[in-house]
Amino acid sequence: MLQQRKALVIFSGGQDSTTCLIQAIAQYGVNHVEAISFNYGQRHAIELERAKYIADDLGICQTVIDTSVIKQTTHNALIDDTMAVTSAQQGDKYPNTFVDGRNALFLLLAGCYAKQKQISDIIIGVCETDFSGYPDCRDVFVKSMNVTMNLAMDYAFNIITPLMYLTKAQTWALADEFGYLDYIKQHTHTCYNGVINGCGQCTSCILREKGLTEYLQLKANK
Repeated sequence: MLQQRKALVIFSGGQDSTTCLIQAIAQYGVNHVEAISFNYGQRHAIELERAKYIADDLGICQTVIDTSVIKQTTHNALIDDTMAVTSAQQGDKYPNTFVDGRNALFLLLAGCYAKQKQISDIIIGVCETDFSGYPDCRDVFVKSMNVTMNLAMDYAFNIITPLMYLTKAQTWALADEFGYLDYIKQHTHTCYNGVINGCGQCTSCILREKGLTEYLQLKANK
């Protein structure tokens, strides 16, 4: 008898990771999905409150890992609330919200946890279509990390990126396909500034609202 596959979702409490969590529940079954979240000292820590609420509400086991040590190794606007959150300026390579090594660290720790639970499938909601320009959201990075983790732990991890080539409008469409569009609008947090219901000015808020508007317009025109 084949063993039921299980999935571990890297879960922030934001739009993308919540969409991935809902999709995973539909595909694997609620009893075969776990969530792992990371407290890295982010200024928008409200997302962790949302993540806990959503995990509890959906009946998902959630583990929260303290990775605030990352604050000792890098400096950026997501972990320093004295800095203004800005998009990339002329001459800058990345936005000042880019956290060096964050997704590499998250995937590595998720892999350590998943192996102990005999979970092979790790799901992360990164995307290189509508995104903030972070290099660790690219498909080439995820694939290289998958190979590295398999070699490092001698384990057959399968890192899955359901949103990699979707626009934000298509991500909203996916949420709607599962009947959770309003749920995600109401319960997820995306704003980098940590403003409840969004500041409407940071890159994350702009991408979220632009995608929602585009999707609703397309839906209305069908």
